[in-house]
Amino acid sequence: MANISIIALLCFTICVSSSLNYSYGAAEENMMYMVVGHVYCDTCRVEFETKLSEPISGAVVKLECRNRTNEAITFQSQELVTDNHGDYHVIVEGDYEESDCDVALVRSPRADCSDPTEAWRKSRVVLTTFDGLSGKLRFANNLGFKKDKALPQCTRILQEMGYYELSPEAGYFTPSSKL
Repeated sequence: MANISIIALLCFTICVSSSLNYSYGAAEENMMYMVVGHVYCDTCRVEFETKLSEPISGAVVKLECRNRTNEAITFQSQELVTDNHGDYHVIVEGDYEESDCDVALVRSPRADCSDPTEAWRKSRVVLTTFDGLSGKLRFANNLGFKKDKALPQCTRILQEMGYYELSPEAGYFTPSSKL
């Protein structure tokens, strides 16, 4: 009698573990993500968005995933062009648990705003569900290009935000730098 219970429990355990392995493999093959993001013109040259920042229509970005061990490319999108609001999206099939995936700036259509920001020239996105993230939608951090020269109203906006020391290199002049 005890042998029948043990055999039944063993069969049940094998069936459950087999179904988990099947669903793990199926989930990896059928996984699809949508990566969305935004590209802006940093009109104040401060490497972050302000209320004076402008979306860049026609900016080009690219998504690339590289294996963490050997740096081999595991996924590479076509060049993605932003819409009238500076937004883009790309659909990615598969799971990239062993890869680092980044959306990177390629080029700006604006001659007056084509210098990529150091801090936001690329954005990491996670394209796996095996790290605790659920759902198929992934958001990349906003990416920016800097304007050649800061807008005159930036000084006021930045001071309203609490930035009091503005550098002359960025196009700002403090009372001591005018002397």
